[in-house]
Amino acid sequence: MGRNSNSRAKKTGLSSGSLVHVGRRKIDRPRITILDYDAERVYEKVVDSIDECFPFHQTATVTWINVDGVHDPDVVEKIGKTFRLHPLILEDIMTTSQRPKLDELDEAFYIVARMVDLNERKTEVITEQLSLVFGKNFVLTFQEEPGDMFDSVRERIRGGKARVRKLGPDYLAYALLDAVVDHYFVVLENVGDRIEKLEEELIRNPQTETLHAIHTLKREMLLFRKAVWPLREVVAGIERQESPLVRAATNIFFRDVYDHIIQVIDNAETYRDILAGMLETYLSSMSNRMNQVMKLLTIISTIFIPLTFIAGVYGMNFVHMPELKWKYGYFVVWGIMIVVGLGLVRFFKRKKWL
Repeated sequence: MGRNSNSRAKKTGLSSGSLVHVGRRKIDRPRITILDYDAERVYEKVVDSIDECFPFHQTATVTWINVDGVHDPDVVEKIGKTFRLHPLILEDIMTTSQRPKLDELDEAFYIVARMVDLNERKTEVITEQLSLVFGKNFVLTFQEEPGDMFDSVRERIRGGKARVRKLGPDYLAYALLDAVVDHYFVVLENVGDRIEKLEEELIRNPQTETLHAIHTLKREMLLFRKAVWPLREVVAGIERQESPLVRAATNIFFRDVYDHIIQVIDNAETYRDILAGMLETYLSSMSNRMNQVMKLLTIISTIFIPLTFIAGVYGMNFVHMPELKWKYGYFVVWGIMIVVGLGLVRFFKRKKWL
């Protein structure tokens, strides 16, 4: 959070549309790949300069340009000029803390989505901003770092027989969003497994670490919800648009993505409710454990109160106490104390307090 705040401070006083990177710089230099295709051929290359991509802008084929790393304003600005993107869109691309949204431009759609994944140890939910622009014959994607969930889409394009090779950039945009949403289910499955383990631990032997794990999962589900919930309106907005960029035949696919997002949201809300219940169960368990300890201490104190009283009486050492000089006084007092103690223990057991 500190790094993002410092980056935002750099924009203070600048005019709208100023290209300043907000977020963490995760790679040294942007990595740019181009994938150009139609029904007959595929061209794929990792380019050294963004200038190599520009000739494809005027072709009739579908061109997918992917940029890993959005910290270089020169690269983003050159792409914006070539594909006629508004400066505010370029500013949003470089601001990696955007909420999922949809903007309709003159010749393109701009979509912000959050890609949700797991860290290397698969113990934490992480998010990354995906900026997607699609127009008449192109799709642009901007990611914060290399590594995504689009390999299946790339393989379908390379294969040659998939539907994506025969349809336009709107279908490619759908395929990319669908891959993002499908990965939400993978993350939710991991979260569900972690919740099951926590439930077993909560029932068997809850510890302080259990409470920390529950709080961690609650924060992750809040992050997940913030990433997924607005995307529902984004996809619904694409369906409602009456634009030649989105064909009627593609709308049904976006509707399918919308249905998947609703399923993801339902599952996420279920997990949030389960975690809230687990937190209450943990607190109740700790309260019950404390009550059991207090109950035991109270019983022990109750047993020793009369014994302490007896010991206190005969500890006063008055001269005229007849039992002080009695030959069997010591043993009788001990007998009384034992009988009283055992009698109280039996009484507590009959009441099922022990």
